[in-house]
Amino acid sequence: MRELDDMLRASCWALRLSAEQLDAVKRDIVVRSVPAGGYVCMKGEAVEHWLGVVDGLVKMASNWSSGKTTSFLGLSNGSWFGEGSLMKDEPRRYDVIALRDSRIAYMKRSRFQHLLDHSIAFNRFLLIQLNERLGQFIGIIEHERLLDTDARLARCLASMFNPLLYPGSSLQLRISQEEIGLLAGISRQRVNQALQKLEQAGLLRADYGTLSILDLDGLRDFGA
Repeated sequence: MRELDDMLRASCWALRLSAEQLDAVKRDIVVRSVPAGGYVCMKGEAVEHWLGVVDGLVKMASNWSSGKTTSFLGLSNGSWFGEGSLMKDEPRRYDVIALRDSRIAYMKRSRFQHLLDHSIAFNRFLLIQLNERLGQFIGIIEHERLLDTDARLARCLASMFNPLLYPGSSLQLRISQEEIGLLAGISRQRVNQALQKLEQAGLLRADYGTLSILDLDGLRDFGA
């Protein structure tokens, strides 16, 4: 099981802090366990923390009072998120739900603001992070409009291996077909069919509860 220290060692912004600064960061982070199906944070609540996935898998989604729901993206080991809401000082505009038992880092808003005001490395990280996230969301819109289900699933999986957004990930992803379906917004049965196609194309190997990526570039370009 990954620990907070492991996550911080994989975070480029944390590596550039002095020992004193890093100790202050650790003091202002609380790690909480969130069970599968539980809320990491909820739409409409006040934003008091910057959030990171120490260990686990969560999805960013929006649930409407009408019962309709949509998933935006998955967040795996090493990912930090929620900086936009902190900087805009507005209620949170999405839900984040654990897809499996997960451990989440909650950094105090005051520590986030202190880093923003005093760390050039942290500001550079945020610029890169926001730019990568913008590209990710533009890609999601493009894929939804132009690609078939198999290709959308391929791009959904490939997006989980962005080294800047998910520095804690490897080319072996522990994920179930049900979890993939929740991230991609398709049925488990359809996930199975798509994974078979991707496996036949030599892009990945699907084992029980695990995906091994064999050709990441091919996965990113599948169906183009």
